[in-house]
Amino acid sequence: MNQAASDALEPYRQYLKILAELHLDHRLRGKLDASDVVQQTLLRAYSAFNGLRQQEPEVLAAWLRKILASTLADAVKHYDRDKRDIGLERSLQVELDRSVDGFSGLAAKQTSPSRHVERTEELLQLMKALSRLPDLMREVVVLKHCRGWTVGKISEHLGKTNPAVASLLRRGLERLRRELNSSEAS
Repeated sequence: MNQAASDALEPYRQYLKILAELHLDHRLRGKLDASDVVQQTLLRAYSAFNGLRQQEPEVLAAWLRKILASTLADAVKHYDRDKRDIGLERSLQVELDRSVDGFSGLAAKQTSPSRHVERTEELLQLMKALSRLPDLMREVVVLKHCRGWTVGKISEHLGKTNPAVASLLRRGLERLRRELNSSEAS
Protein backbone atom coordinates (compact mmCIF):
# COMPACT_ATOMS: atom_id res chain seq x y z
CA MET A 1 0.00 0.00 0.00
CA ASN A 2 1.21 3.49 -0.88
CA GLN A 3 2.25 5.30 2.34
CA ALA A 4 1.47 8.74 0.87
CA ALA A 5 -2.06 7.60 0.01
CA SER A 6 -2.50 6.10 3.47
CA ASP A 7 -1.25 9.27 5.18
CA ALA A 8 -3.54 11.45 3.06
CA LEU A 9 -6.71 9.33 3.21
CA GLU A 10 -6.80 7.75 6.69
CA PRO A 11 -7.71 11.03 8.46
CA TYR A 12 -10.98 10.94 6.50
CA ARG A 13 -12.11 7.52 7.77
CA GLN A 14 -14.37 8.86 10.57
CA TYR A 15 -15.67 11.60 8.27
CA LEU A 16 -16.71 8.97 5.73
CA LYS A 17 -18.17 6.70 8.41
CA ILE A 18 -20.49 9.40 9.74
CA LEU A 19 -21.63 10.22 6.20
CA ALA A 20 -22.10 6.53 5.36
CA GLU A 21 -24.17 5.97 8.51
CA LEU A 22 -26.31 8.95 7.61
CA HIS A 23 -26.91 7.89 4.00
CA LEU A 24 -26.86 4.09 4.08
CA ASP A 25 -30.17 2.97 2.63
CA HIS A 26 -32.42 1.81 5.48
CA ARG A 27 -33.18 -1.42 3.57
CA LEU A 28 -29.49 -2.37 3.70
CA ARG A 29 -28.72 -1.67 7.36
CA GLY A 30 -29.19 -5.28 8.39
CA LYS A 31 -27.06 -6.54 5.51
CA LEU A 32 -24.29 -3.97 5.34
CA ASP A 33 -22.39 -1.96 7.91
CA ALA A 34 -21.24 1.63 7.36
CA SER A 35 -17.68 0.53 8.21
CA ASP A 36 -17.78 -1.92 5.28
CA VAL A 37 -18.92 0.86 2.95
CA VAL A 38 -16.11 3.10 4.19
CA GLN A 39 -13.54 0.34 3.75
CA GLN A 40 -14.70 -0.21 0.17
CA THR A 41 -14.63 3.55 -0.46
CA LEU A 42 -11.08 3.83 0.85
CA LEU A 43 -9.93 0.84 -1.19
CA ARG A 44 -11.27 2.55 -4.32
CA ALA A 45 -9.60 5.80 -3.27
CA TYR A 46 -6.24 4.10 -2.62
CA SER A 47 -6.26 2.53 -6.07
CA ALA A 48 -7.03 5.87 -7.76
CA PHE A 49 -4.95 8.11 -5.48
CA ASN A 50 -1.89 8.40 -7.72
CA GLY A 51 -4.06 9.81 -10.51
CA LEU A 52 -5.38 12.60 -8.30
CA ARG A 53 -3.81 15.90 -9.33
CA GLN A 54 -4.80 18.06 -6.39
CA GLN A 55 -4.51 16.76 -2.85
CA GLU A 56 -5.64 19.74 -0.78
CA PRO A 57 -8.00 18.79 2.08
CA GLU A 58 -11.11 20.32 0.48
CA VAL A 59 -10.37 18.53 -2.82
CA LEU A 60 -9.77 15.21 -1.05
CA ALA A 61 -13.00 15.57 0.95
CA ALA A 62 -15.08 16.28 -2.17
CA TRP A 63 -13.37 13.44 -4.10
CA LEU A 64 -13.98 10.98 -1.26
CA ARG A 65 -17.65 12.02 -1.02
CA LYS A 66 -18.02 11.27 -4.73
CA ILE A 67 -16.44 7.83 -4.27
CA LEU A 68 -18.66 7.21 -1.22
CA ALA A 69 -21.77 8.12 -3.23
CA SER A 70 -20.73 5.66 -5.93
CA THR A 71 -20.03 2.96 -3.34
CA LEU A 72 -23.42 3.49 -1.68
CA ALA A 73 -25.18 3.39 -5.05
CA ASP A 74 -23.33 0.19 -5.95
CA ALA A 75 -24.43 -1.37 -2.65
CA VAL A 76 -28.07 -0.59 -3.41
CA LYS A 77 -27.61 -1.95 -6.93
CA HIS A 78 -25.99 -5.12 -5.62
CA TYR A 79 -28.80 -5.86 -3.20
CA ASP A 80 -31.53 -4.81 -5.65
CA ARG A 81 -29.82 -6.60 -8.55
CA ASP A 82 -30.73 -3.72 -10.86
CA LYS A 83 -28.56 -2.01 -13.42
CA ARG A 84 -26.42 0.89 -12.29
CA ASP A 85 -28.63 3.89 -11.61
CA ILE A 86 -26.74 7.10 -12.39
CA GLY A 87 -29.67 9.13 -11.03
CA LEU A 88 -29.33 7.36 -7.68
CA GLU A 89 -25.59 8.01 -7.61
CA ARG A 90 -26.07 11.71 -8.40
CA SER A 91 -28.84 12.11 -5.82
CA LEU A 92 -26.60 10.44 -3.21
CA GLN A 93 -23.80 12.85 -4.13
CA VAL A 94 -26.16 15.82 -3.66
CA GLU A 95 -27.37 14.43 -0.31
CA LEU A 96 -23.80 13.86 0.88
CA ASP A 97 -22.86 17.41 -0.06
CA ARG A 98 -25.94 18.73 1.80
CA SER A 99 -24.95 16.73 4.86
CA VAL A 100 -21.48 18.23 4.79
CA ASP A 101 -23.07 21.69 4.60
CA GLY A 102 -25.03 20.81 7.76
CA PHE A 103 -21.90 19.60 9.52
CA SER A 104 -20.08 22.72 8.36
CA GLY A 105 -22.71 24.75 10.19
CA LEU A 106 -21.88 22.88 13.38
CA ALA A 107 -18.14 23.33 12.85
CA ALA A 108 -18.25 26.86 11.46
CA LYS A 109 -17.24 28.86 14.55
CA GLN A 110 -15.62 32.06 13.17
CA THR A 111 -14.51 30.57 9.86
CA SER A 112 -14.95 32.66 6.73
CA PRO A 113 -15.81 30.97 3.42
CA SER A 114 -12.37 31.81 2.00
CA ARG A 115 -10.62 29.59 4.55
CA HIS A 116 -11.52 26.23 2.95
CA VAL A 117 -8.53 24.33 4.28
CA GLU A 118 -9.20 25.36 7.87
CA ARG A 119 -12.90 24.56 7.48
CA THR A 120 -12.06 21.10 6.17
CA GLU A 121 -9.75 20.53 9.15
CA GLU A 122 -12.49 21.71 11.51
CA LEU A 123 -14.93 19.38 9.78
CA LEU A 124 -12.56 16.42 10.24
CA GLN A 125 -12.17 17.31 13.93
CA LEU A 126 -15.95 17.49 14.26
CA MET A 127 -16.36 14.08 12.64
CA LYS A 128 -13.81 12.58 15.04
CA ALA A 129 -15.64 14.12 17.98
CA LEU A 130 -18.99 12.89 16.63
CA SER A 131 -17.61 9.38 16.25
CA ARG A 132 -16.79 9.32 19.97
CA LEU A 133 -20.39 10.09 20.99
CA PRO A 134 -22.63 7.19 21.98
CA ASP A 135 -24.57 5.92 18.94
CA LEU A 136 -27.98 7.24 19.98
CA MET A 137 -26.61 10.65 20.96
CA ARG A 138 -24.71 10.90 17.66
CA GLU A 139 -27.83 9.95 15.71
CA VAL A 140 -29.90 12.66 17.43
CA VAL A 141 -27.27 15.35 16.75
CA VAL A 142 -26.87 14.27 13.12
CA LEU A 143 -30.62 14.10 12.46
CA LYS A 144 -31.14 17.53 13.98
CA HIS A 145 -28.18 19.37 12.48
CA CYS A 146 -27.64 17.52 9.19
CA ARG A 147 -31.09 16.45 8.21
CA GLY A 148 -32.79 19.42 9.85
CA TRP A 149 -35.34 17.22 11.61
CA THR A 150 -37.41 18.62 14.45
CA VAL A 151 -37.17 17.19 17.94
CA GLY A 152 -40.71 15.83 17.45
CA LYS A 153 -39.79 14.01 14.25
CA ILE A 154 -36.65 12.57 15.85
CA SER A 155 -38.70 11.46 18.88
CA GLU A 156 -41.18 9.69 16.63
CA HIS A 157 -38.39 8.08 14.59
CA LEU A 158 -36.58 6.78 17.68
CA GLY A 159 -39.65 5.98 19.77
CA LYS A 160 -38.47 8.34 22.51
CA THR A 161 -40.20 11.23 24.26
CA ASN A 162 -39.51 14.82 23.18
CA PRO A 163 -37.79 15.64 26.50
CA ALA A 164 -35.56 12.55 26.16
CA VAL A 165 -34.51 13.57 22.64
CA ALA A 166 -33.99 17.19 23.70
CA SER A 167 -31.79 15.99 26.55
CA LEU A 168 -29.75 13.75 24.23
CA LEU A 169 -29.33 16.65 21.83
CA ARG A 170 -28.26 19.08 24.54
CA ARG A 171 -25.81 16.64 26.10
CA GLY A 172 -24.47 15.65 22.68
CA LEU A 173 -23.80 19.26 21.71
CA GLU A 174 -22.16 19.94 25.08
CA ARG A 175 -19.87 16.92 24.63
CA LEU A 176 -19.01 18.01 21.12
CA ARG A 177 -18.10 21.50 22.33
CA ARG A 178 -15.90 20.07 25.09
CA GLU A 179 -14.20 17.66 22.65
CA LEU A 180 -13.60 20.39 20.09
CA ASN A 181 -12.33 22.86 22.67
CA SER A 182 -9.96 20.29 24.17
CA SER A 183 -8.61 19.37 20.72
CA GLU A 184 -7.99 23.07 19.98
CA ALA A 185 -6.12 23.46 23.27
CA SER A 186 -3.76 20.59 22.50
